[in-house]
Amino acid sequence: MSNPLLPSTVEVQNVTVAYPAKEHPVIALDKVSLNIQEGEFISLIGPSGCGKTTLLRVIADLEQVTSGTVRVNGLSSRDARLSRAYGYVFQAPALFPWRTVLANVCLPLEIHGIAKDEARRTAIEHLGRVGLKGFEGKYPWQLSGGMQQRVSIARALGFEPKLLMMDEPFGALDEITRDRLNEQLLRLWERERRTVVFVTHSIPEAVFLSSRIVVMSPRPGRIVEVIESGLPADRTLDIRDTPAFTEIAHRVRVALQEGHGGH
Repeated sequence: MSNPLLPSTVEVQNVTVAYPAKEHPVIALDKVSLNIQEGEFISLIGPSGCGKTTLLRVIADLEQVTSGTVRVNGLSSRDARLSRAYGYVFQAPALFPWRTVLANVCLPLEIHGIAKDEARRTAIEHLGRVGLKGFEGKYPWQLSGGMQQRVSIARALGFEPKLLMMDEPFGALDEITRDRLNEQLLRLWERERRTVVFVTHSIPEAVFLSSRIVVMSPRPGRIVEVIESGLPADRTLDIRDTPAFTEIAHRVRVALQEGHGGH
């Protein structure tokens, strides 16, 4: 649950993103406002093209706003990016196949001037956190898709960011692998209490992972409803069979239908 006494990690105020087009601009986000508090796990869910990834990219300063403001840890999104205030996990792992797992995780640290020995220690520590101790010398092509995505998460954690942004990181994986990684991600969040903003198309995934679920409408992207989870923090996959889980999933489904105009 959100707590008004906690500081905001992300403040999105009245943000609009419009792309030029021949006849009329394409509105990707329309006057979106959202406050994300420190330590929350927020899922953005909605149909394809609703602006979920655009909103994530706006927070990360990978996309420019047409109007409105974004602040991350009290900084402008640009300053937050330059100060490495967040980690970002893309839909695909984007690992270099000719570099070992360890070398892939070390790379961004070394690019930013961290000494090789320190980068190596940091990379090994974070690989351990995502359950990949002993795989440092493997190459990406020797790993499963789920393991590759865990390497990406370790890489994103390298700078010890307070904020972790994830753009459908498990969307291409099979259901069994996805469930396992959902549990591992939740354990990581419980242990370290980083703020997480997570994009997904999956209602069960959003309900299982989140402290709050942000439901978005089709383009132009607007926030239809923000749903509090209320599920215990130490939940396991078994919770998906409970009435409480089913009720929240139903509320998300109804909100998505309302975002489509009730159809």
